Amino acid sequence: MKLRKATAASAAVLALALSATACSSGDKKDEGSSGGGKKITVGIKFDQPGLGQKTPQGYSGFDVDVAKYVAKKLGYSEDQIEWKEAKSNDRETMLQRGDVDFIAATYSITPEREEKVDFAGPYLLAHQDVLIRADDDSIKSPADLNSKKLCSVTGSTSAQNIKNKLAPKANLQNYPTYSACLGGLQNKAIDALTTDDSILAGYAAQEQFKGKFKLAGFKMTNENYGIGVKKGSDLKDKINKALEEMVADGSWEKAVKANFGPANYKYEPAPKIGEIKS
Repeated sequence: MKLRKATAASAAVLALALSATACSSGDKKDEGSSGGGKKITVGIKFDQPGLGQKTPQGYSGFDVDVAKYVAKKLGYSEDQIEWKEAKSNDRETMLQRGDVDFIAATYSITPEREEKVDFAGPYLLAHQDVLIRADDDSIKSPADLNSKKLCSVTGSTSAQNIKNKLAPKANLQNYPTYSACLGGLQNKAIDALTTDDSILAGYAAQEQFKGKFKLAGFKMTNENYGIGVKKGSDLKDKINKALEEMVADGSWEKAVKANFGPANYKYEPAPKIGEIKS
């Protein structure tokens, strides 16, 4: 009798262990796969109108539309996407730690960044420009920035471009976000905001800022936006394929017009995968 009880107890323990293992396996996120997992985690900007913005209604912008399309091609529906804020200075760390599966956040492909992470794309060619107040006629060329208070975001390529070659004598102010820079521009704490023209167009097109700011029209650099993934990830090739399909079926053009059209932004044609313009 004692033996039967012990055997029954052992069987129960074994069944419980197997059940727990099955549950654990089923709940685990499908890392780096082409779908089938419960969710995929994507890094975007939360404060960039027209590109990546968090609103009470959800998430919107061109980067968001690109990320949704890519996620769908990887086998994930919109409700399986977990969005995480990817600030400029945190992007490489987020990928290296595995906090996100990929990042679509106005992420310019540079040799320095490619040492730390891999990039799919590019999926958009932007140019560094300057946003100034609509009534300011004192900035007619990049050289005029040398006597101005210029704002950019810590960790962005724009700040380094200005400091290293475009206007080395400019009084560079590094703010944590572009939204903070915009506030400084509005209250005249700074004279100009520099970053990619796609980002600046998104801000200038907002209803509350219409008529207050203008783009200077300087194509100071080429910014090749890529989708960042962890070094060595097999997602790179899968995302490249998804981006090619997005262009081919017209979804890329539709997303560009929907997000940049209101700002009358003159966007470049979709770049070819792997074609980096210096």
